[in-house]
Amino acid sequence: MAKIVLGMGTSHGPMLSTPPEEWGQRVEADKYRLELFYQGTKWSFDDLVRERAGEHLENEVTLERMRERHAACQRAIASLAETFARVRPDVAVIFGDDQEEVFLSDNMPAFLVFWGDEFENVPLSEEEAGRRGPGLAVAAWGHSPPETQVIDGVPELGRRMIDHLMTADFDISHARRLPAGLYRNHTIPHAYGFLYRRIMNDEIIPNVPVFLNTFYPPNQPSMRRSYDFGKVIGEAIASWDSDKTVAVMASGGLTHFVIEEDIDRDVLTALKNRDETHLRSLDSRYFNAGSSEIRNWLAMAGALAHTDLEMDLVDYVPCYRSFAGSGNAMGFATWT
Repeated sequence: MAKIVLGMGTSHGPMLSTPPEEWGQRVEADKYRLELFYQGTKWSFDDLVRERAGEHLENEVTLERMRERHAACQRAIASLAETFARVRPDVAVIFGDDQEEVFLSDNMPAFLVFWGDEFENVPLSEEEAGRRGPGLAVAAWGHSPPETQVIDGVPELGRRMIDHLMTADFDISHARRLPAGLYRNHTIPHAYGFLYRRIMNDEIIPNVPVFLNTFYPPNQPSMRRSYDFGKVIGEAIASWDSDKTVAVMASGGLTHFVIEEDIDRDVLTALKNRDETHLRSLDSRYFNAGSSEIRNWLAMAGALAHTDLEMDLVDYVPCYRSFAGSGNAMGFATWT
């Protein structure tokens, strides 16, 4: 039977692939964002600056501090890449999310498993990369390759996962071809492209992309449902009649577009302690916008629940970029 030999969780935000001197570009996006979530409530940028004035976040956004945190993130990414290369799994199952790159409001599945023979990671033009706002074009290299990558799927495993999910009463969506989406070129979303480029270093193993709609109401899965979804997938992998070794990976998070370190540390502690009860009881009100991607980590944890793999927190780096506390808390962890 197939065996899960590696778990891996990583943030994928654009700040990871942007020089710290340019992090201010994303602040411009923060200022014009219609809603910033903090403590489960929507705020404007200016209101958050006033609310958090007593925290003296100006000390967190000096260039020296941002350079230190950027360097720490690069070390953590390199560590994940080294672990991945050392373990050398045969295939991967990747929990990620789409941000209207392939699925739009006319078709937004809560859960979807891709089980096609192959798919592509297509280069983005500078115009396409920057279409969604400031600070994205400069970071596009971190998920968008210089030339089109044709990537092998794992249709046999993908189909087994779908069958198990249906048996477990998940009304799962499926795809053998990715829709055109925002960029009209059938590219895989950046959540997956980041792993291909920065963790696999473009030596991409066959993999099953698994999609959770973490971002977009009204059909975002609960935290409980996300964990249980991953648990069924872990059972499907374990029952696969194959001698393949498998990596289970989660892409995204941690808290952003506003950093909330208490939430991150609570989740990371529960992951470390394999605290299924706590993870399943997390309140979805606190996991909106970019923080919603923590659902991908919960799905991964569910998939690893039946294994004896132990978590190692490689690093946790809260990368602030404004007096409002906006930024991206970066998390990097392995299960070996």
